[in-house]
Amino acid sequence: MCRNIKTLFNFEPSATDEEIRASAVQFVRKVSGSTKPSKANEAAFGQAVEQIVETTTVLLDSLVTTAPPKDRQVEAAKAHTRAQARFGRSSGESAA
Repeated sequence: MCRNIKTLFNFEPSATDEEIRASAVQFVRKVSGSTKPSKANEAAFGQAVEQIVETTTVLLDSLVTTAPPKDRQVEAAKAHTRAQARFGRSSGESAA
């Protein structure tokens, strides 16, 4: 359920609005225990997402580091290697 919650700080290029929103939606889904809110809870769900997007944006804009920015492609390759080691063949490979 939390696949889109990932580290967003210190990347070049910076996290996009879409990445921040996707993480906020996943966070609210996890906390609420619901992947899609009922009509009665839709407004509260949406408000929570908006507040988390705003707070996350302020946080990312406020953080400082002396570490060099991470490269998205390098980090994605590392994650792919970890996933292969953990789960075996990649999802793109078929069993023979």
